[in-house]
Order: sequence, then C-alpha cells, then structure tokens
Amino acid sequence: MTFWEEVARNQVLVSAIIGWTVAQVLKTLIDFGLNKSFSAERLVGSGGMPSSHSATVCALTTAAGLEYGISSFEFAVSFVLSAVVMYDAMGVRRETGKQAKLLNMLMEQDFFKFDNEAFQQRLKEFVGHTPLQVLAGAILGIVLAFYVNGYYR
Repeated sequence: MTFWEEVARNQVLVSAIIGWTVAQVLKTLIDFGLNKSFSAERLVGSGGMPSSHSATVCALTTAAGLEYGISSFEFAVSFVLSAVVMYDAMGVRRETGKQAKLLNMLMEQDFFKFDNEAFQQRLKEFVGHTPLQVLAGAILGIVLAFYVNGYYR
C-alpha cells in the first residue's frame, strides 16, 4: 500500500482535513455574500464564520472518539487540544484582532503617519472568533466527522 493510500484510509486525519477545507470554503462564500467581492485570502486565512480551527479540531476529536472510543488516549488528547484551540480562538486571538483594528485606525490618522514601510502595512484584523463562529465551526466539524465515519463503514 502506498503512502497516500494509507493516509486516505486514516479516517481521523481525513475528517480533520475535510473539516478545515469545508469551513474555509464556507467562510469564503459567506465573506463573498456579505462583501460582494472575492478575497482569495479567506480560503486560507484565519478569523470569520465558521471557525475553521474549531471545525478541524472538533472533526478530529469526534473521529477519534468514533474510531477509538471516548475512553481512549487518542480521544483524550484530541479533546484537550480542541478545548485549548477553541478557548484561544475566542480569547487571545480575538483580542489580538481587536487591538490590530484599533492600531490600524490610529495609523490612518495624520498625527501617526510614519515613513517607514513596515508601518504602512495594515495589521491583520481577522485572527480570532466570536463564540458563535467557534460554535458554528464546532458543529460543522462534528457533523462532518460523523459523515466521514459513515463513509468509512
């Protein structure tokens, strides 16, 4: 069996990859619908609805639970990872995005104009998530893991 065949048979990994991919595509479509313009950065960028981080880790955790059982080491590690990732998305990363937005507004003021090229670039504002975006990503990841599990059975 080749490397790629073995990877494709790993239901846990495939669930996580599908969770991330579907969330990123949905995020891009939602952004397009709201802003009436296509942003290729949304296909791989962080922030937005739904949270691809949450979709990925919840798909991973759900698939690990379905494959190895909820009393397994794999499920335990995945569950803790999911909790940390989702907490971070709503906490530190969300606050970072708020600070970036404020700094970008300050940098646009005439008083704070800098000639340095590094200061002329806008800071990335979409780095964190609201609780609703995290919840939507989590639900998406769980549903996709059950779907993938059904495909593998």
